[in-house]
Amino acid sequence: MPLKRECLVLLVLSWVSSLRAQDENRVLFSLGTFQNVSVPVNGTVQAVVSRVPADVSFLTLQFHTHHRNVTLSYTLIPLYGFSVTAADAGLLSNLTPSQTTVSWFLKTPDGSSAAGIGVILPYTSTDPVPGACNQEFPLEIDPNIYLQYNLFETMITFAPANIGYGRGEIPPACDVDMGSSTRWRLVYEVYQYFLPEGDLSEQSLISSLEKVANVQNVQDNSRKVVSLTSHDRTQFSFSSLPGQGVIFSVIVRDPVLNTSASYIPVHTYACSFNSTLDGCSDLGRVSTKVFFTVIGLAGLFVCFVGHRFFKCELFCMGFGFTAFVFFVVITITTPLEYNLRLALTALMGVVGGVAMVMSWWRFGSVMACVLVVGLILGFLISSIVFFTPLGDLPVFHNDVVFWVVFACIMVFVPLFFIRWPREGNIITCGVVGAYTVVLAVNAYTYTSLSFITLDVLKRLLNHNFSRAFISVPLQDIDFIMITVWVVLGVSGIVVQLYREKSRPFFPPSPYVMWKQERERRKTNVLDPSHHKPSLSAQILGRIRQLTQRAEPAGETTPLLL
Repeated sequence: MPLKRECLVLLVLSWVSSLRAQDENRVLFSLGTFQNVSVPVNGTVQAVVSRVPADVSFLTLQFHTHHRNVTLSYTLIPLYGFSVTAADAGLLSNLTPSQTTVSWFLKTPDGSSAAGIGVILPYTSTDPVPGACNQEFPLEIDPNIYLQYNLFETMITFAPANIGYGRGEIPPACDVDMGSSTRWRLVYEVYQYFLPEGDLSEQSLISSLEKVANVQNVQDNSRKVVSLTSHDRTQFSFSSLPGQGVIFSVIVRDPVLNTSASYIPVHTYACSFNSTLDGCSDLGRVSTKVFFTVIGLAGLFVCFVGHRFFKCELFCMGFGFTAFVFFVVITITTPLEYNLRLALTALMGVVGGVAMVMSWWRFGSVMACVLVVGLILGFLISSIVFFTPLGDLPVFHNDVVFWVVFACIMVFVPLFFIRWPREGNIITCGVVGAYTVVLAVNAYTYTSLSFITLDVLKRLLNHNFSRAFISVPLQDIDFIMITVWVVLGVSGIVVQLYREKSRPFFPPSPYVMWKQERERRKTNVLDPSHHKPSLSAQILGRIRQLTQRAEPAGETTPLLL
């Protein structure tokens, strides 16, 4: 009897523990309220919502994690076409006429634990149905936004929506008719929400996702990038911003019924939290920091005394011009590793700087060198122009239009140098030199100002980048760096203009001065140096002295006969 009693107790305890485990893995949601959810190791969580109002036609469940993938499924065991796996996953459930309770299932694909937030949003029969005309992705109705990124661009894709319909009704056909009573009347709006710069924390992401979960929050807190009709492609590209968190949202609107619905928001940092190489925690390479630190120090020198030390300025400008061109060429033509490419770029930059100094030393053409300097300033000014919202205009997504306008601005700036060469050279020293300080700071802390030139570099290296939207956020650190850039640039220009106002416009070429001095000595017979042998004659005489045999010492008086 005692043995049977113990066995009965054990059975009761195991049954109670199993019920408790089921309760622990069952999460009750309220409509429109965010809920924290933890998925245990090798476990499945059931998300349940009850007491759904009768006027609700369909529900969307969205679940977000920081970087871990989670599988969201209609069934306990995930099946193809009935589940989705992502860090930002969502499902849409149409309701039957008498249905008041809906449930979904969450688990991780590798059996590990995960934590995130979820929310269930209700929609009525007049609201458009996101992803209901899906013909590309596995889910029959897919409200998700699919995101892919690389070093250059981040691309989002979503399925077309359908007009709303009530419980138990047959969905309207997607592509039978294109009239005003079909899904072709729907319009879409794409939004961006930028997280705080340099903040990769989970807490920041969660608080930001709560600001863009539904239609009203997206409109209030996000920036609308583009609007499109149902005839446009549902695929868009944006400039990748490694280390900068971005949340993309899509709203579909029905202009006839004045209703709207939201797709599942998706986020990215354009880097991987799981990669041991080039991950989000290791964005700043040591080689990049060393390279741009040296560039920043040289730029600070040029900013304040570049014109005074003209040869040093020419070397720095020649270095930057040659390094940029060579980096583009070597990246396009070779598959070399980044650090090796950077080392070769630095080497060729030194060669280019020396070549520019030697060309001025040998030929003495100040105007030719200053025009090259002017092209560098023109490149920076043109990059600034297209860094503004002007660069996102549809006309500049055409490569021909973009590069023609870019080149015209770039070439127009050096024309100013023909009339005022010294002032133009000093302005270039101040503006370009101060910007290199911004680039040096960017090697240690994120700032959007680096994308002024980086976006142009991306467009040179990637032919598909022309379709990308290049808007970036300007946050506190960016306004601080803009202030630093302006203060350094203006200070450098004012200091150099004041110091150089009583000096010659440009220092003379040493080689030209030597030639002039040599001609003067040849024609001026009163100059003692006129009677000195030439340098070549002095060298030959010295060689003869070293090679001829020395005379023997002793009596040299001739004998008397």
